[in-house]
Amino acid sequence: MNSPSRALKILLVENHEDTLKYLSKYLEIQGHEVFGTRDMASAIKALSSAKFDILISDIGLPDGDGWQLIRQLESKPFGIAMSGFGTHSDRAKSLAAGYKHHLTKPFLPEDLDALLASAAAQLSQGSERVKGSP
Repeated sequence: MNSPSRALKILLVENHEDTLKYLSKYLEIQGHEVFGTRDMASAIKALSSAKFDILISDIGLPDGDGWQLIRQLESKPFGIAMSGFGTHSDRAKSLAAGYKHHLTKPFLPEDLDALLASAAAQLSQGSERVKGSP
């Protein structure tokens, strides 16, 4: 549980209420600003009204899936897909959709921390912030 080199503004999309609650709390303790949503429609609305550094999204959502979500974005964010499924095919599908990484649930906090540190490093080199489609 290392603190990141920079605080990130994160959109967390997770349909399971407890997972959303605890993962949001963990990320906030790590110093990040977190906005949580439970479905694709709410995520798209959030992305159209605010800028985020990172998109962390569950693949299984009640009104679509995380792959559809990232494909709808005007510019591809530093996206991290989360799923209970972690086959080579699942990971390949996440990368093809536009995610930078695919985390298989359950994952270790250190795994997420490493990805966020990588994202922070890329963003500090001048990458654009996440922006949704109009």
